[in-house]
Formats: sequence, C-alpha cells, structure tokens
Amino acid sequence: MAGQDSELRDFEDVIESLLTKQDGEGLSHLFNSVPLNDALRELLRLTPDERDDVLSLLPPEQAARLIDEAPNEMAVELVERLEPGKAAAIVEELHSDIQADLIGELDQEDAEAILAEMGAEEAADVRHLVEYEDDTAGGLMVAEAFTFHESDTVDTVLHRFVSGNEDFERYRGQHPYIVDREDRPIGVVSLRSLLTSPRSAKLTDIMIRPITVLASAPLDVLRGLFDQYPFLGLPVVESDGRLVGVVARAAVDLAALERSESEGLRRHGLVGDEVRSMPLPVRARRRLAWLSANIVLNVIAASVISAYEETLAAFIAIAIFLPMVSDMSGCSGNQAVAVTMRELSLGLVRPIDMGRVWIKEVSVGLINGAALGILIGIVAWMWKGSLFLGLVIGTSLALNTVIAVSIGGVVPLLLKWIGQDPAAASGPLLTTITDMAGFFLVLSLATAMMPYLIQDYP
Repeated sequence: MAGQDSELRDFEDVIESLLTKQDGEGLSHLFNSVPLNDALRELLRLTPDERDDVLSLLPPEQAARLIDEAPNEMAVELVERLEPGKAAAIVEELHSDIQADLIGELDQEDAEAILAEMGAEEAADVRHLVEYEDDTAGGLMVAEAFTFHESDTVDTVLHRFVSGNEDFERYRGQHPYIVDREDRPIGVVSLRSLLTSPRSAKLTDIMIRPITVLASAPLDVLRGLFDQYPFLGLPVVESDGRLVGVVARAAVDLAALERSESEGLRRHGLVGDEVRSMPLPVRARRRLAWLSANIVLNVIAASVISAYEETLAAFIAIAIFLPMVSDMSGCSGNQAVAVTMRELSLGLVRPIDMGRVWIKEVSVGLINGAALGILIGIVAWMWKGSLFLGLVIGTSLALNTVIAVSIGGVVPLLLKWIGQDPAAASGPLLTTITDMAGFFLVLSLATAMMPYLIQDYP
C-alpha cells in the first residue's frame, strides 16, 4: 500500500512539473505510459484548474479518449470548463453518438459556442442527433454509415478497404449498406459474400434485404431485436425510410446496463452519475434531498409505535419481533418491486395493468405470507413459551406480507402513471408503508389480545 501511495505521489509530482513547463508532449507521453482507466483516475485526482490545463495541452485525440472513458456527467463537466476552440477540437475526435450525448447535456450557450468552432457539416450532424431521445435508436446510433450505391461493385468496396483514405474505425465493424438515390437502405452485404464473389459483381446481385429500425424505436424494442437476430448493428431510418445512422449491439447493451445501474443507484438515493471527484456541495446536496425525505417517512413510522407505548410497556417481548415482521415483509415487497421494474423495462406491463398485477401479487402473498407466518409464529411460541404471542406475530407477518407484495407490485406502475420515477420512489414508499403496517398489525393485535398474552406469558 505504501508503495502504491508513493507511485501516486510521484505521478502527481511529474504532472505538476510538466504543467509548470507547459510541456504537452511530456504529458502525452506520461498519460500514454499507463492504461486508460489509470490515466483517467490520475486526471480526476487533480484540481479542476489542473484538469483544464492537462486537457488543453494533450493532443485532442488523446484528450478525447479520456473524455470518452469518463462517466457522462463528469465528461460534461470536463468539456464545459474548456475554452470553446479546444473543446471543439476534442469533441470532433469523438464518435457522433458520444458527441450528441455531450452537447445535449451542456448549457445551450456552451453548446452553441462549441458547435460554432466545429466544422459546419459535423456540427449539423450533432444538432440533428441531439434532437433524438437518449434511449432510442436515434439517440444511441452513430451517424456514420458504411454506405454504397446500387451501381457499385465488389471491387468498389474492396478498394475502399485497402485505400488509406477512410477511417474505418468510425464504422465500428459495420457491414456495407446499399442505398438508393433517396438514401434509403435497400440491401446489406456480408463480408463473406464480398470475399467469395467476383470483383466485377454488382452489390445488388449479392446483397440481402436489411432489417431496419425506426429512429424513434425505444431501448426495449432494440434489445428485443438484437436478442432475436445475431447482428452486430442495425441501420436506423426515419419515417420516410431514409438512412440516418447505425445502432450497434454494443451500444444497446451498454445503454441497458447503464439504465439498470442508474435505477439501482436511484433506489439507494443517488441521482445521476456521481463520482467522488465531483464538487463536494453537489454531492452533498444530491444525497441530502433523499435522506431528508426519509426522516419524514421514519417519523411517521415511529408515530405508530408511540401510539402503543402502553402495550409495549405491558408486554415488552413484542418489541423483539417488530423488526422481524417489518424486515421480512419488506423483503417480500422488494421482490415484487424488482419483478415490476423488470417487466416495465421489457414493456411487458403498463400502468393500465395495475389490477392484473395486484391480483397476481396477492396470490403469491397469500401463499408466502401463510408459510412465513406459520414459521415465525412457531418460533415465537417456542422461544417465549406463549402460544398467543405466536398467533399475534404469525398473523401480523402473514397479513403484512400480502400488503407488502401488493405495494411492491403496484406502486411502480402508479408512479409511472403519474409521471414520477418508479426506481427512485418505490423503495422509500414500500419501506415506510410496510413498517407502519407491520407495527400497526403487531401492536393492535397484541392490544386486543393483551389479557390472553399476560395470562399465557410465564
């Protein structure tokens, strides 16, 4: 550990020395000497001003690799702090889909300043891509498409492959697409067909009909298509059939992973792509908003216990089982939340299906609630020697399990219906309601059966 700390300090000292000398070549060599993720980590350890200087001194293509590696919100922060000309040079080195993501997150004034410094054609492409929703084919696609015309031959494609005039990396392994005069895709050619066909063969003779996807297609539709077909990419078209880009399988998989991670973070009260190199006030404010709301929810739950202080004082053994009832019910509810969130993401349920979802969850809740209630009832009876205590605890858990799965299954759909984020709000609501319901059930049943509990308890 001490050796690693020493290496980090040495790396920082070298950066400071190179910044003092304004030695861009030395910085480029230094950052190239470590893996990209290590280079990004070292960059984020610097002060904001030092980061600006490093990115300004590095070659644009190297700075672009660091920007591309950074989480989205941090990448935006890194770009927006730069002088527009330098920022534009870096953004131009990125793929068009990343360009659109960055420009779309910037303030309008900063975005326009950067676009004004970019080439007219590339800036126009970025403005067009920014118009698409993030989790759609248009928002995930790259505008660059490896296209040919109906009159082109196999020799035309092979010549472009061997020529040094094309940056094929930007096509990300695309197959050649054949478009008509209106830029509508009419065919796609496999690499195998290119290699096994005469060089004079027309592409229209060896092509197959392409499967296209509308630019407005949502992420769930794209995932379904890539699950159905083994393609690495699909051509994206507008409603008039005109080719506007290509969406890659890798981009869809990454978007699905990011959405899943984002929903998981929101369930824990973290909003956005937080990293610890962000400004302290921003990180504290984001977390505090969620934590403050939870104070209110916990006070409400605690008020239920307060209303039954006499019952707790008379039969203190009940307090042992309160957290068991609320926690076990909460686990059942979280299972229901997870299933509903997954079905929402797959498009299998909508808010209109709340009734059907509720019936299915109640069915599961009745079975699992009865099983869990009997189990914990026996535990309470054997542990404390009170049959009536077992009845109170077992009945409470059984009923609260039904309540928890009902809430867990339906609340995400209800929140979706009213335009709220189900991933962020379902967890706190479920926890609070199951706590309140569990405390109320245990304490109210215990109050009603107090004579029997006192008589039965040894």
